Amino acid sequence: MAGEYMGTLLKGKANVLEIMGLPGSSPAIERDRGFSDGIKKFSNTHITLQVYGDWLKANAKKQLIQSSGSLNNINAVFAHNDVMALGAREVFNRLNIKTPVKFIGVDATPGPGGGLQLVDSKIIDASLLYPTGGKEAIATAFRILNKEPFLKENILQSLVIDSTNVQLMKLQWSKISSQQQDIERQQALLAEQQEVYNSQQVVLNIIVITLVLAIVFGGLAFYSLMENRKINKSLEAKNHEILSQRNQLIEMSAMAEAATEAKLNFFTNISHEFRTPLTLILSPVEDMMRNEKLNMVAGKNLKLIHKNIFRLLRLINQLIDYRKIEYDKQQLNCSPDNIVDFVRDILDSFQQNAKRRNISLNLISAEREIVTWFDVNMLDKVFFNLISNALKFTKDNGRIDVIFTKNNNESITIAIKDNGIGLEPEEAEHIFDQFYQAQSAMSKGSGLGLTLSKEIVELHKGSISVNSQKWKGTTFSIELPLGNQWADAPKPNVQPVKNDMAENANLYTTDLDYEKTGMSADAFNLPKEQSILIIEDNTDLLYYLGEKLGNQYEIFLADNGNSGVTEAYERVPDLIISDVMLPGITGKNIAELLKTDLRTSHIPIILLTAQGSVENQIDGIQSMADAYIVKPFNYDYLLATVKNLIQNRAILKEHFTSDISPSGKLPVSKGLDKKFISDFSGIVEQNLSNENFNVDDICQAIGISRIQLYRKVKALLGYNITDYILNRRLKKAKYLLTNESYSISEITYMVGFSTPNYFSTVFKNKYDCTPSEFKRKNLSN
Repeated sequence: MAGEYMGTLLKGKANVLEIMGLPGSSPAIERDRGFSDGIKKFSNTHITLQVYGDWLKANAKKQLIQSSGSLNNINAVFAHNDVMALGAREVFNRLNIKTPVKFIGVDATPGPGGGLQLVDSKIIDASLLYPTGGKEAIATAFRILNKEPFLKENILQSLVIDSTNVQLMKLQWSKISSQQQDIERQQALLAEQQEVYNSQQVVLNIIVITLVLAIVFGGLAFYSLMENRKINKSLEAKNHEILSQRNQLIEMSAMAEAATEAKLNFFTNISHEFRTPLTLILSPVEDMMRNEKLNMVAGKNLKLIHKNIFRLLRLINQLIDYRKIEYDKQQLNCSPDNIVDFVRDILDSFQQNAKRRNISLNLISAEREIVTWFDVNMLDKVFFNLISNALKFTKDNGRIDVIFTKNNNESITIAIKDNGIGLEPEEAEHIFDQFYQAQSAMSKGSGLGLTLSKEIVELHKGSISVNSQKWKGTTFSIELPLGNQWADAPKPNVQPVKNDMAENANLYTTDLDYEKTGMSADAFNLPKEQSILIIEDNTDLLYYLGEKLGNQYEIFLADNGNSGVTEAYERVPDLIISDVMLPGITGKNIAELLKTDLRTSHIPIILLTAQGSVENQIDGIQSMADAYIVKPFNYDYLLATVKNLIQNRAILKEHFTSDISPSGKLPVSKGLDKKFISDFSGIVEQNLSNENFNVDDICQAIGISRIQLYRKVKALLGYNITDYILNRRLKKAKYLLTNESYSISEITYMVGFSTPNYFSTVFKNKYDCTPSEFKRKNLSN
């Protein structure tokens, strides 16, 4: 197209200058090559000028100026874009070339400085417009990729724009531009409409969501309303039920109050019923105690009865008082009195017991008279209980102080301080809890004394506290208000009453009237074959059982669990009698401990307890005790149980010592006893040929002391260890003489004898014949 136009424009052959760039893409190269080939057909002279810099006008002008010498004969300039054509025009004008030259460009771009304007302004003569061919190129590429037929040559139609059609092209371009602007406006409007649509869509979504939520919440509200109606109906029904129950509770409360009143009346009446038989017991006992002849025969038992009568009376009184306070029925009978003299009189009741044990019992007060309001028949129980406890838990040669301290004329503090065994922190924390008993205490009580003391002090609008350190002592502090605390309250009975201090003194001091003289011992008594260990924290029962059983058995005593275990290991008795509730280690724990120890597993154990329920009895037997006897028990039944267990142990010895072969098994009923006998007999059998074998070798092999080994073997086998070893050697010699063909000398050393003569002497003493004679008899048979 470019060549044909050039031929028509110049009307024949002409000298043509072609200005082309150096594009990088293949389509541009093919296009430029097509331009060049077409122009060459219609040119006399064809000059090609390659411009570097990718179509830049400045580079084209510079290179044209450098080639100015060859431009005079040029009739036409064909530039591969309108910008290059413009540059060539400017160079030709600058060089004042007079030859008429036609300037032709390519692209015919619209707008200012574009090819259309340059043609219209006659700066250049024409501009070629050609399609890019991108669509055709892509279609051809897809045919190639898909291996479809395609045209190797694709001719694209071109258009020449010159002065004849430039105005038409500008008009068309203006129309295209206006249409483009309309399109852009329509696109902008569409964009605005899209935004409006989007916003309306958001609003619609919000409305839909709101509607859905409104429906959901409306449904929930309706459901909630229906549920509330159901709940209201349920609550109304429950309200009626509660009202009915309240009425029932009021009726039951009235009935409970009546029952409480009946209980109190019952306790009051039963206390009198208890006191009557106790009085009938106490009076004859006191008469018998005044009889010198009876004192010589049964004085100790009479004192024991007398002491426990007062103990029972004290427990009854404590229970009655506690129940009255618990049901708020206890009325104080308060009057003003000197509390220093009051406590001094109580302290004097204990002086005899304190002197007997060389305990210093002191009252310390800066003032001789301190008057306050209190009930003498109630508050004395507090001081009797605290002082008697201090004496129980203070060792001989100790000290107990009762200290009065006045606090700014508002209250008084009375401290009962001792240097006894003290309490552990956790015991001190619970010491005032009802029925609580310290586990480490060396003496057990009812667990009511301190609880009752606290209630009585609080009835007097006071307080009581304890401060104690283990093995250093205990201090109980009572704080009472001074003056009349009932002035504005309903006044208690203030009429003077008789103080029962003498009776209370007997109740609390009689329990301390005992002498730890131990059991009576007769130096001329024959030694007992069997021994019994008794573990009991009640001293009276401990010595009573010791005295009764001491006629037939050797007796060992322990008053707490720890010393009982120690005695069991040291003495290895034939039988143990133990209480269940003991300070330190309980009786059940003692049974489990001793029954799982090789040294004491063979000892029968009898548990004594006041816990008589079936569950407690099962628990006691499961602790591996051999018998479980509930208090109060019959002594004859206890004695029969003791004899039966010891007799069973004797029968078991016969099984242990039966004449069996060295390889036989011992029929032992207890696992640890069986293991001990097996280990013991095995060690002896392995060392029968060792003439230097002795008891120390067995102790070292088994891991127990010499004395424990002697007692264990004696209890299970009925022999001492030396006799048992000698007996086993002779039995083995007898077996070898009967079943083997060894000589007498060989058998002598095989069974651990030092010489044949000594072996013959011992064998003859045992079997009434020498080894040679015994062998001849067996051969002849």
